[in-house]
Amino acid sequence: MNGTETATVPCERMPDIARGLFADGGRMQMVYAWHPEPEVIELRYLASPPESRRFLLWRCRPEGDPPSLARIWPSLGWYEREIMDLFGIAFANHPEPNRLVLSEDIAPPFNGAAPARPPRMGDIPRPLPEIEAPEVQILPFGPVRADVLESAEFTFFYIGEQIIHYHPHLFFKHRGMESRFAGLPPRLGAVWAERVSGVGSVAHALAYCQAVEAASSCTVPKRALALRVLLAELERVYNHLHYLGHLANTTTLKVGEAQGKLLEEHAKQINARLTGSRFLRGLLVPGGLRRDLAPGEWLSPAIEELREETARYVALLERSDSHLDRLITTGRLPSRIALDQGATGPVQRASGIDRDLRRDHPYAAYADLPLVVPVRSEGDAYARSAVRAVEIDAAIVMMQRVLLLLEDGPVCADCTPAPGAEGLGWAESPRGTLFYAVHIGADGRLARVKIKSPSYSNWRVFPFTVHETNMMDYAINEASFGLTIAGCAR
Repeated sequence: MNGTETATVPCERMPDIARGLFADGGRMQMVYAWHPEPEVIELRYLASPPESRRFLLWRCRPEGDPPSLARIWPSLGWYEREIMDLFGIAFANHPEPNRLVLSEDIAPPFNGAAPARPPRMGDIPRPLPEIEAPEVQILPFGPVRADVLESAEFTFFYIGEQIIHYHPHLFFKHRGMESRFAGLPPRLGAVWAERVSGVGSVAHALAYCQAVEAASSCTVPKRALALRVLLAELERVYNHLHYLGHLANTTTLKVGEAQGKLLEEHAKQINARLTGSRFLRGLLVPGGLRRDLAPGEWLSPAIEELREETARYVALLERSDSHLDRLITTGRLPSRIALDQGATGPVQRASGIDRDLRRDHPYAAYADLPLVVPVRSEGDAYARSAVRAVEIDAAIVMMQRVLLLLEDGPVCADCTPAPGAEGLGWAESPRGTLFYAVHIGADGRLARVKIKSPSYSNWRVFPFTVHETNMMDYAINEASFGLTIAGCAR
């Protein structure tokens, strides 16, 4: 696969390979399955080795039940369960072999067909502990929740205000987005990628386009690479401003919420004026951009004004004791758990893990730009918000640099992958690492697209910060992770 160092190995060797990667300080990113031939299943294991800008990819074709790696790399647990649901493979000795995505009345392998009847609540598996203590109360919350929140059910076991166990159940509206790419022309796939998670349209389209470009071995023009950075950082800014406003809402700082969301609106108005889309859609395509952008003299002063307003806003938050008191020590995520369970993005950086794809595996024009990667060690809600606040300022500094050095030239090159080609693309989205693995069929259309999304990773991590906390802090803790359901149940 282009973009990786690839090796074919027997599935039985993967536990030893995984242990070696762990000992060397590398990191397993994901595992996925696909059909290279009808009735043939192949597993792909993706990893990032230490001190290298190349990713490692191992492929194997299981004979019988492949060994589970979830006890070595717990972050792979959900990926293996997803494969069990959608491809019908059983991983030997998996620590959590219950359903993840599908309800019990849908038999794997899942081919997209409708079940015999709609799943009922009683069909949905809940791997919950058996509690016999009479003082323990159980609260199932959702899947229908107040406001415009996405569907999810959270089960709390609690005594008084203390949460002793928490279990999120997602995937109520699993859309099968990966399977919907199949059969599309590679160029059209960018439109689909933009809609996997609406607030990450640029990041998803960018990772997808880079995967197709890797499969095509095409060269994207320099102007397009620079403009891609501009779009990606504009997306980061409005996401982080929304995050800060929403977090202020959970601490009942209503003025702080209003101010944060007003700044988010200012950022989206800049997006609309520059591109015609508040969510920056309809621009990215394999090979570059669909059309050129003319930033004009207005853009640099506009984003600088937004930077100054944001700095004043963050300073006010930092002086609001009632806000800080609710964030500090809330939802602590130790670095070891963050690594083992696969935390990513600002969540991992707030727990002391210094990783960022823009720096560690540069893409677009990031290698030529000043990149600040803020890292905190506390691992609490305050650290997660502080990382994002610094990232807003750093993003605007990078955008100003792009505008200063932007060269004239074309913005798109021909990028047509050959039949049978495959490629890997990635991006550091506002929520963390995002991967797209693209396989081209014999007809030149998409045969398989695999997405590793940051919310899928961070939702797995989140429960570890809820156990042994209290009910009054739950909403603050969840908001501090910046999670989305669409980015998980893709």
